[in-house]
Amino acid sequence: MASYESKILSARYAKPDAHGSLAMPVYHAAAYEFPSAQAMADAFCGRSPAHSYSRISNPTVQQLERRVQQATGALSVTALNTGMAAISHALMNVASAGLNIVASPHVFGNSHSLLGDTLTALGVETRWADFRDVAEVERQMDDNTCAVFFEMITNPQLYVTDLRAISEAAHRHNVPVIADTTIIPFTVFHAPDFGIDIEVISSTKYISGGATSLGGLLIDYGRFDWSRAHVAPPLLRRTKRVGPKMAFTARLKTELVTNLGSLMSPHAAYMQTLGLETLALRFDRQASSALTLARELQHTAGIVSVNYPGLEDNPYHELAVSQFGPLPGAMLTIDAESREAAFHLIDHLQLVRRATNLFDHRSLAIHPASTIFALFSEEERQQMGISQQTIRLSVGLEDPADIAADIRQAIGV
Repeated sequence: MASYESKILSARYAKPDAHGSLAMPVYHAAAYEFPSAQAMADAFCGRSPAHSYSRISNPTVQQLERRVQQATGALSVTALNTGMAAISHALMNVASAGLNIVASPHVFGNSHSLLGDTLTALGVETRWADFRDVAEVERQMDDNTCAVFFEMITNPQLYVTDLRAISEAAHRHNVPVIADTTIIPFTVFHAPDFGIDIEVISSTKYISGGATSLGGLLIDYGRFDWSRAHVAPPLLRRTKRVGPKMAFTARLKTELVTNLGSLMSPHAAYMQTLGLETLALRFDRQASSALTLARELQHTAGIVSVNYPGLEDNPYHELAVSQFGPLPGAMLTIDAESREAAFHLIDHLQLVRRATNLFDHRSLAIHPASTIFALFSEEERQQMGISQQTIRLSVGLEDPADIAADIRQAIGV
């Protein structure tokens, strides 16, 4: 069986390039010419795979999708303009007024707002449940539950979800499992092995290759029977037209992406196709450095605690290793003695950059409580597990010894 790297690198173009280019050209085109009126009609009606308009599909974007599809074995991959677009499209595809989503409150700030504000305003109920408690998650499900949604390792709390237990509980109720898997790339983690039906990824992170571009991937593994689920009526109607396994992708690509204008741009797709080619190498380096750094910082004065599931004394270590191997991502958090001490540390960093985002080539530091989660109340932040003492570190490609030295000097040690 070919490796992920070989699958990614060997994916062929949908059509041979006119000049034999090894790198997919960037098709900065809005529209495409047809040889006849019938050919144009066939493309617009979906009877041929030809591109008609770049709001709907584009050759450069298609090549990124094909590479990820070949690597993962998915039924379909849809490349969108941000990770939040991938999440919102996944949830909007299954939800409608009167239905509910059982979701973890321990999610990225904008994901929380999407569920608690945007979808609520459209008549979709969000039922919050602690996904560390499988029984609580299952109690929240009923005949109107259209999905469960969670991050498999939460950002920035670093809680690790028992994926098989959650998936088994959801499937007992014919509820699809939608998971944000951004923190661990598909080169080391195969989502359907753990019962995940729909995978959403911020490709801005590892895949883009050093924060070169924004993007999101929505991966449908084609394993869920949508005809048996309690989902949006338009999605149910698709099951009668295209079958119970293809309905999610059919509605996503022919309705949501087209109507909402959310397809990834050709230039972003080109950059992310290049990023895919070095994804496995970069992840291994960054995640290895994260583990080395976490161990080093455990013994650093001025740091109250270090949170990384790869540490042997972490409460999620055994579960993380069983699901993701010994390197559960390139993000860790450290707790300073106070909010003021956290700000002092961040302000005095010289090598590590003060910036948001994850898995850039450069190491990044941010204070989540005052930035990503700043618009929530202190009570809400406490319920979400967001501490004023916490600094989130995204570990880059620098030598981990240099990163540790920078943190020590910033503390004043």
